[in-house]
Amino acid sequence: KKAALALSLVQLVPTLMMLAQFTHDASTQFMLDFLWIPSLGISFKIGIDGISAVLVLLTNLLIPFIILSSFHKKNYNNPHIFYSLILFMQMALIGVFTAMDGFLFYIFWELALIPIYFICLLWGGENRAKITFKFFIYTLFGSLFMLVALIYIYLQTPGVHTFDINALYAAGRALPVGTQAILFWGLFIAFAIKMPVFPFHTWQPDTYTVAPTQGTMLLSGIMLKMGIYGVIRWLLPMVPAGVHDWSNWAIYLSVIGVIYASVIAIKQNDFKRLIAYSSIAHVGLISAGVFTLTVQGLQGAMVQMFSHGINVFALFYIIDEIEDRTGTRNLSELGGVRSIAPQFATAFMIVLLGSVALPLTNGFVGEFLLINGLYQYSAWTAAIAGLTIILGAIYMLNAYQKSMLGELSGATLKFPDMNTEEMSILIPVVLMVIAFGVYPKPLLELSEPAITKLLTLMK
Repeated sequence: KKAALALSLVQLVPTLMMLAQFTHDASTQFMLDFLWIPSLGISFKIGIDGISAVLVLLTNLLIPFIILSSFHKKNYNNPHIFYSLILFMQMALIGVFTAMDGFLFYIFWELALIPIYFICLLWGGENRAKITFKFFIYTLFGSLFMLVALIYIYLQTPGVHTFDINALYAAGRALPVGTQAILFWGLFIAFAIKMPVFPFHTWQPDTYTVAPTQGTMLLSGIMLKMGIYGVIRWLLPMVPAGVHDWSNWAIYLSVIGVIYASVIAIKQNDFKRLIAYSSIAHVGLISAGVFTLTVQGLQGAMVQMFSHGINVFALFYIIDEIEDRTGTRNLSELGGVRSIAPQFATAFMIVLLGSVALPLTNGFVGEFLLINGLYQYSAWTAAIAGLTIILGAIYMLNAYQKSMLGELSGATLKFPDMNTEEMSILIPVVLMVIAFGVYPKPLLELSEPAITKLLTLMK
């Protein structure tokens, strides 16, 4: 675990150096491009623009925290395999967020599924084999739709066929509207399953609940962003006519998911399952904002992906610590923690406020922009989607009240306050929740030129 943490920190250093040298324009920078399979026009082409940079930063920032959060765990057999799989997944995620070749993107997309499958299968909870198999089949099935769509567009590239991203953009935009509509659904289903968006979400609550905490953090904090990123990077600019014809349906499904998941979250007693459903609601709002095809909607999606990653990591970590101390994560069995662990309760409250989008927290910036974008699309849609803030406050504050306030229960009588290791994780997260809420300008400046360019390609 110490070697894994050191390696993850080593990868964070060049990420920060990259951001320091990053030119805030729409260009793709730090490019690496060489032919991989010349006969098929496949290149190993990777690069970073403002959209990629946000997600590369999120990935390399969260992985050290995820590894550090496992240090107190005693029940991970074969830890060398466990941490190797986390680092393998980090590699695949960075590949997804930087690939500028369609075939390479698909390879990294599938590679990211392998480590998380084994992490959930080998170290998961009850019924993990059945639940993990469902997750694997669901996501693999969706990926095949994407592969077929990419191959079809690849075959439309002129001359010697190529999977280069710009060639695929040009070939996709040149296709008839009806063909683009079919390709839209092929790509959208793959990305919607990964996010997940209603009604493609059924694998998610069970998988999040039975996965080991670090697996859940990887799934919710980073992996679901692959689906949103896929929509922004590949779907929107590659089949714009299909997007214009069918984006309404994508928005409707996303908004239905926001309300549906929020209502179910209110009824949950298992704290981990509650956060799993809340994640569906947050992602539904992000997806709806993306398909408004507005600068505000897409900017909101970028900021909210980053903020959600930080917040949901912290929430699952807090749940894990509660379960370790009490032996339960059922809200009905908790209570009174604030009276004997005030530092823990305070950190939890600040993360919670970020999750429910209180002004001056990181969650507010993204949700404000997303709802702004939805309002430009339709005032009624924005009003319905905006209920996520109210519903989110209901289930999160209710969970806080049941777990932290009131009388001590039998499970919480000896609940210790935060130790040094927990402070080293939660204090930086709390600072990020506040810092990016008060001053989101760096994130906005990073992604805005690339998003403006992308919307220009959509015209």
